[in-house]
Amino acid sequence: MNLALFDFDGTITDREMLPAFVRFAVPPSRLRLWSWLLAPWVIGYRLGWVSGVSIRRKIAWFGFRGMSAADCRAAGERFAREALPAVLRPQAMARIAWHRARGDTVVVVSGAYDVYLQPWCREHGLGLICSSLETVDGRLTGRYAGAQCVGAEKARRVREQYVLSDFGAVHAYGDTPEDAELLALADESWFRVWPET
Repeated sequence: MNLALFDFDGTITDREMLPAFVRFAVPPSRLRLWSWLLAPWVIGYRLGWVSGVSIRRKIAWFGFRGMSAADCRAAGERFAREALPAVLRPQAMARIAWHRARGDTVVVVSGAYDVYLQPWCREHGLGLICSSLETVDGRLTGRYAGAQCVGAEKARRVREQYVLSDFGAVHAYGDTPEDAELLALADESWFRVWPET
């Protein structure tokens, strides 16, 4: 049995899904205010002056601080059901199906939020390692619960949950430099391309 590790945004999906989830889950009145406050950070990110980790931290703070955790989970369930099916890459879904048919362990390893990845992965029978938002007394704090699951953190969490030598081979799939350490774990890695299934 092999281990197959898939990034989510841009690999399984055809685009980054965090902005779409924010628009889906955050109340419009907050979005209007937040868009002005966050604009300098977004511009800096697009110009390469602000890291992805920093812009995601700001999005979590401005967008989700004080929101009911139950409301966010409910929005994640709806987002997984209503929004994600339209953005899935057929090649990725075919490759996931190929691995599952072989009996491989298939795991999504993503910086995206658990509130929508958990229901999606549950529906598709996949393991999940991802980012979570911190909750205190039933409310989101606007901070991450632990480190964002990007870059070296992806590889660290995979090693924490799986003994790689227990598998015949490790396959990994990604699409950005934040996936480099994940791809480096693999015997066979695929960056922005799909093998024949």
